[in-house]
Amino acid sequence: MSNADSIPFSTTLHVRDTCLCLHVQRAARALARRFDNAMKPVGLTNGQFSLLMSLNRPKPATMTSVAHLLAMDRTTLTAALKVLERRGLVENSTDPSDRRGRLLKLTDAGMAALTAALPIWTRVHAELQEALGEGGAEGLRLQLTAIG
Repeated sequence: MSNADSIPFSTTLHVRDTCLCLHVQRAARALARRFDNAMKPVGLTNGQFSLLMSLNRPKPATMTSVAHLLAMDRTTLTAALKVLERRGLVENSTDPSDRRGRLLKLTDAGMAALTAALPIWTRVHAELQEALGEGGAEGLRLQLTAIG
C-alpha cells in the first residue's frame, strides 16, 4: 500500500473514539472479567453462570432454546456444555420426542453451584447498578436490547 492509499491517523482516532462496536466489546470484556473474578471462589466463569442459570427451569431445555437465549451457536454451546457435563453440573440426554434433539438439565451439583454463585452475582450486579446511577442500568439494558 502506498502512502497515497493510506488512511489518515485522524481517522483511526475518530473510529477509536466513536465506534459503538469497539466500545460495547470493551465494556463486555470488562464486565466479563469483573464477574469472572468474583465467581472464582465458586469455580465458575460468568459464561458458565449464565449457562447454568439458563437451565434453571421446571423442565429440561432444548439445545436450540438455550442457544437462542444465550445468543450462541450450537457448536459453541456444545463445547461449553461439555465442560459443565464433565464437572457433573449438567446432564445432557436424548429428547424422547425427537431422537435427534438433546435435552439439558441441571444436576443437583449444578443447582448447588448455581445457588452458591447467585449471591455473588447479586452483589456484583448491585454494585454495577449503583455505579450506573438511577435509571442507568435499565436504560443501558433497553439500549442494548434495541441493538440485539
